[in-house]
Amino acid sequence: MRPYELSLADAADAIRARRLSPVELVDSVLDRVEQVEPRLDAYVTVDAERARRAAREAERDAARGHFRGALHGIPMGLKDLIDVAGTATTASSRVRAEHRAREDSTVAARLTAAGAILVGKTHTHEFAYGLTTPQTSNAWDRGRVAGGSSGGSAVAVAAGTATFSLGTDTGGSIRVPAALNGVVGLKPTYGLVPRQGVTSLSWSLDHVGPITRTVEDAAMVLTALAGHDPRDPASLAAPAVDYRPGPATDLAGLRVGVPRTYYFDRLDAEVETAVRRAVGQLEDLGAELVEIDIPMTRYIRATLWGLVAPEATAYHERTLRTVPELYQADVRILLEAGELMSAGDYLRAQRSRTLMREEWARVLETVDVIAAPTVPTTATGAGQETLTWSDGTTEGVADALVRLSAPANITGVPALSVPVGHDAAGLPIGMQLLGRPLGERALLRVGHAYERSRPVRALAPVA
Repeated sequence: MRPYELSLADAADAIRARRLSPVELVDSVLDRVEQVEPRLDAYVTVDAERARRAAREAERDAARGHFRGALHGIPMGLKDLIDVAGTATTASSRVRAEHRAREDSTVAARLTAAGAILVGKTHTHEFAYGLTTPQTSNAWDRGRVAGGSSGGSAVAVAAGTATFSLGTDTGGSIRVPAALNGVVGLKPTYGLVPRQGVTSLSWSLDHVGPITRTVEDAAMVLTALAGHDPRDPASLAAPAVDYRPGPATDLAGLRVGVPRTYYFDRLDAEVETAVRRAVGQLEDLGAELVEIDIPMTRYIRATLWGLVAPEATAYHERTLRTVPELYQADVRILLEAGELMSAGDYLRAQRSRTLMREEWARVLETVDVIAAPTVPTTATGAGQETLTWSDGTTEGVADALVRLSAPANITGVPALSVPVGHDAAGLPIGMQLLGRPLGERALLRVGHAYERSRPVRALAPVA
């Protein structure tokens, strides 16, 4: 196995045991970037010189027996909303062409302190306001969407051009591209990971989290990221936790909620089959399956857009008026639409969110984890605008991609997407696990147990 193919956990163990040097790992990843990046366009920019310099420093430290942290010498990609001092944060937009970050974001600083090495900044749908990341190709089929808005981050991990990455998630933007590219994506509890130094889409819905090859890898990154930061008003004062799951796969005593409503409506048949098979595997591992109803489903779409649209437009108010021509048409139209929403619309969306959180809390008193599809379909064709379901209804691709992920953003509960198979065309399918606020350890335990019961996954076969 070549170094770029290693999971984060395996690479970290090999570096600490001196079987692999950070220089070898970074060189392998950069060689992979050179090989496949022209066909994928996952990165806005790659700083190979900086990465190799950091790898040499990490190697010297390792030779002296000094390891910065659990991520020592591990190459990462950061979504280009995340500030790194002296580096551009473009948000994949011409609006930010001249921007340079003055200091590290909290998450970048914490990952660097843990020993991670930046390979480059990954593409996002412009300002994270979309579900496809159109400039980036799916790692499994270049004719299909990568998903978004953290498409570049997911494709880099799936293709081996980063050992792990960070994305942001406002309506599903970590979990959607993770599912469509066959990797793991974790949206933590709202406020668990600080957002200082991260460009906002919708402040009351934005989350930062890891995209990785395995659930164990996601737990390792979350351990480095989580913790209070007073510069983020939403940051939680949660205690430090080691999120890494143990080796056990026994889920006896754990209750897994299986939705009767919403999550299995208007769904591709192969996606449903794969997810229900995975849920059955959780039962085989000892979990008790409990049927549940998802509350307030008719209000989910209106609540999401009632929050996102006015908050995003408020953030972009100045540049929308001074340089509107620099935005891509799809994003500019959404921002202009946000100007049409009234204060009453926004307040009703906030009230709906409060009620929805209360109802979800009641459901989550009856189960430990909810298991459901991450997205209702595998990756659609680039440029495809609609989907037609078996009942004859038609749905826009963006609406379909966000439909099953949005509830976790509205309620703030943690959600983990885990690969559970492929469709007949070989495209990945994801299962979503949702838990109680600050219930990441339960999600990671379940996801890890499922993962250990399945064959090892290979990287995407980039042609």
